[in-house]
Amino acid sequence: MGQLPELFDLSRLPEAWVGLIDAAAPWTALTRMDALLAGIPDRLDGEVHPTAVIEGPVWLETGARIGPFAYVQGPAWIMAGAQVGHAAMLRGGVLMGPRAKVGHASEAKHAVLLGGAQVPHFNYVGDAVIGHDVNLGAGVKLANLRVMPGGVAVGGVATGLRKLGAILGDGVSIGCNAVLAPGTVIGRGTIVYDGATVRGVVPARSIVKLRPVLEVVDRLDPEATSAGGRGGGAGG
Repeated sequence: MGQLPELFDLSRLPEAWVGLIDAAAPWTALTRMDALLAGIPDRLDGEVHPTAVIEGPVWLETGARIGPFAYVQGPAWIMAGAQVGHAAMLRGGVLMGPRAKVGHASEAKHAVLLGGAQVPHFNYVGDAVIGHDVNLGAGVKLANLRVMPGGVAVGGVATGLRKLGAILGDGVSIGCNAVLAPGTVIGRGTIVYDGATVRGVVPARSIVKLRPVLEVVDRLDPEATSAGGRGGGAGG
């Protein structure tokens, strides 16, 4: 495998998370997260809406918030300023750094969200590592399971993981309804156009463009179409 693109500013990690991410093999953050979550206290110091459902050990720091009808299945560590929005779901082990957000009808499963990462609307983030200040547009999906049998590789190197979603560097922005294939790595500061399907390793500070060809034609007059017998419409 060639060298991975620049991904994270590790100096921004909370002190308790130092050592979480190996720049050469960032997917190992998921197994290291499991070890980190094994030692968290079950404490709800932040704000929890009365309609939210919480199961298992969850550390909700002061200043963090779980909104209405959210479902949080521990273990989960939700740091100060982080938000779990309306009808959002966390499961399988989740780390949310300061000011991270999992918003309306979005799901984070076995994932690391670094500080400021935004997963705001109708997103799926599975077995993924999301960098600082990343933003996912509405409907973005980070797929984590190959259609074909076998484990997920990154840049041609086997990770040993059956499930692995995307690894997104700091400041990445993904347009609405894009889909990232399992094991996709996107370097920091890169922009992905809406609706794109992305796989493989994408360099830092790039733009991934999708330019579908659109055709605009004249709209036919319904009365003229009916009179001329075009369109095969049924008679009354």
